[in-house]
Amino acid sequence: MERRLAAVLVADMTGYSRLMEQDEEDVLTRQKTHRRELIDPEIASRGGRIVKTTGDGMLAEFASAQAAVRCAIDIQTAMAERESLSPMDRRIIYRVGINLGDVIFDEGDVFGDGVNVASRLQGLSEPGGLCISDIVHQSVADRFREPFRDMGRQRVKNISRPIRVWQWTPNAPADVQDLAEAALHQSVQFAMAPDGVQIAWASVGEGPLVLKAPNWLNHIEYEWRSPVWGPAFAELARHCRLVRFDQRGNGLSDWEVDEISQDAMIGDMATVARAAGLDRFALLGISQGCAFSIRYAVENPERVSCLVLLGGFVRGRLKRPDPEQKKLCEALSLIIRDGWGSPNPVFRHFFTSNFIPDAPPEVASSFDELQRIATSPTNALRLWEMAIRLDVTELAKQVRVPTLVLHCKGDRVVPLEEGRYMARLIPGASFIELPGSNHSLLALAGTPAFDQFLEETTNFIATHDC
Repeated sequence: MERRLAAVLVADMTGYSRLMEQDEEDVLTRQKTHRRELIDPEIASRGGRIVKTTGDGMLAEFASAQAAVRCAIDIQTAMAERESLSPMDRRIIYRVGINLGDVIFDEGDVFGDGVNVASRLQGLSEPGGLCISDIVHQSVADRFREPFRDMGRQRVKNISRPIRVWQWTPNAPADVQDLAEAALHQSVQFAMAPDGVQIAWASVGEGPLVLKAPNWLNHIEYEWRSPVWGPAFAELARHCRLVRFDQRGNGLSDWEVDEISQDAMIGDMATVARAAGLDRFALLGISQGCAFSIRYAVENPERVSCLVLLGGFVRGRLKRPDPEQKKLCEALSLIIRDGWGSPNPVFRHFFTSNFIPDAPPEVASSFDELQRIATSPTNALRLWEMAIRLDVTELAKQVRVPTLVLHCKGDRVVPLEEGRYMARLIPGASFIELPGSNHSLLALAGTPAFDQFLEETTNFIATHDC
């Protein structure tokens, strides 16, 4: 055995099984041609060596990270051109991951943590693009004109620590900018829940204390840098101290967890509140986060100064009187189970187009990517099935803290009537109807609906701050 530092490149063909089912002879012929004319020569010209191949991919090692990244970008760029005449659903497209680390070479194969990380990075990559670890980015960032986008730290399977990831995709705009200045002021920390689950949380801003309850999917680092949530959270942080966290099963919190339930979510809210030193604070609930906020406020009235509930409900889809909801839930559960992990984004686009139908393309694309990287298909289904069974109808009647309910008129995910119903149940709650059809309103900072939400929310929180 030999141990040495190496840049490891892992490539995998997107949708290999589907392509082979369509026409295996054609796929194999084209793949061999690409290997012979492009891939193998390019790797060799950069001083790389193919260690092993699989039916749909390969693993190669390079002496330098710069050579590995240049090789990957050149191959991906050339592949896009070579496959451009094929129908989209028949194109051979690779995903690539690159890591720099200490690896073990033994009998012609390569092992070690450096290889495992590269493999997981490949799984995070957009088809046709590549993901690199932070150590690789530090080595090559000032040597490439191509832009790499910071995806924040990611949880990946069988790797205990979060890994910071950078992504390159073809045709990415050269002026891609993060919310860099604001991001520097967000510090991610971890708190341990009673059952041993690590919960990632972050705090930013000054002023009245606000704890955001968990909603559909979260990733506190990616959200902060993305055009979906970042601008909205930055605006809120100008008016308050905003504490957010990744619910168990997604983001930077532990993914491999025994329990995903309403009880667990309430416990995690309490864990983060203690870790952040919050004695009395406002609760911001969005979507199913409203149900969690209601229960927390009923069980801990002395700690909650007020509730702000946006686009929420007290009864999940399966708890509503509409008989069609059961059929719809079955269909959506099937989409998540069979399509979430697919490289074909059409499955996630279904959710994106309903959550933010008015979003411009770049925002919709970022929302789709957030769903892809925030959790595994298994956990996405577990979180979904928890949400559709939520029911805090009776608890809502017991709320004794000031409450502001806001809801977009044309919300396609949670009907306006559900928001009104929630406001009627909560004693003394105020209800505000916002313009637009967007469920994830905070994804559209700068719109009239968001501006109204921000004004009403910050004024309400300031009024009840103590």
